[in-house]
Amino acid sequence: MQLGMVGLGRMGGNMVRRLLDRGIECVVHDSHAASRERAADMGARPCATLPELIGTLARPRAVWLMVPAAVVDAVLAELVPLLDENDLVIDGGNSSHHGDIRRARELAGRGLRYMDVGTSGGVAGLERGYCLMVGGDRADFDRLAPVFEALAPGAGAAQATAGRSRLTTADRGYLHCGPHGAGHFVKMIHNGIEYGMMAAYAEGLNILRHAGIGRHDREQDAETTPLRHPEHYQYDFDIAEITEVWRRGSVVSSWLLDLTARALQDDQGLAGYSGHVSDSGEGRWALAAAVDQGVPAPVLSAALFSRFESRGNADYANRILSAMRHQFGGHVEKKKGGPST
Repeated sequence: MQLGMVGLGRMGGNMVRRLLDRGIECVVHDSHAASRERAADMGARPCATLPELIGTLARPRAVWLMVPAAVVDAVLAELVPLLDENDLVIDGGNSSHHGDIRRARELAGRGLRYMDVGTSGGVAGLERGYCLMVGGDRADFDRLAPVFEALAPGAGAAQATAGRSRLTTADRGYLHCGPHGAGHFVKMIHNGIEYGMMAAYAEGLNILRHAGIGRHDREQDAETTPLRHPEHYQYDFDIAEITEVWRRGSVVSSWLLDLTARALQDDQGLAGYSGHVSDSGEGRWALAAAVDQGVPAPVLSAALFSRFESRGNADYANRILSAMRHQFGGHVEKKKGGPST
């Protein structure tokens, strides 16, 4: 099996390595020469340009795009004129399913095939494998099965669900989710859930970190809510140790908790992080889908808005609140970092 890979970043480069290790021939392109050289060292065939890549691949070609969603259309604009009938384009990034539906229609008009593959696994996917959520025609899914088998974790990645009698590709870590756009739709909801899980861990651990507030003196004035029972908050928790014990037998154990415990090993204060939490779009699209469907998603929405707040986008609203309190009650704003009001 031969595959063309466009984009050799954090995910794409590791995916190529995993494919090569499992016997999939990879012809690759990236705009950065250093990335192409690293792929060549792994055994891939590097191409400096897209025309070179297309000229190297055997027909019918399969070209996997592992590029940011914002540049998919620009890459396709250069790529599509080079392709021949029945060539297959796979978008494995975090694109919107709306774009998938449009692209599939446009490419079909040129006799080309299209698939969307929601890919989860992050930088650890090289060793753990990648969870693949696939949208498109079933025939194209079957055609690319060797690639999916190579990338996915395999049946040994998780215990079989009790009572499950019919095994499918889902048990090996990849699934045909439906027609064009279905793969990225499922990945979009996956990422929305991820936002909520991350927020729950972050909020819970933050409460634990502040559980010794009763041991510290607090200002006593009209602007500070009194702590009614300081004796209830006399704890000095070792957050790293708590995440370790939760990893073992707890209902809230997960790979996300494993990663959190790793981050806390060396510095519980996490001084190397500013707390600026980005979002790559899927959480927003998940909420838009919830609104279109009339389906409540309060946890996902709170997690997304918390990310917006982390980037300073609530600063003006907070100044408005301070201004209103000053106007109606003469409340003087306390210095940043002071007790909550």
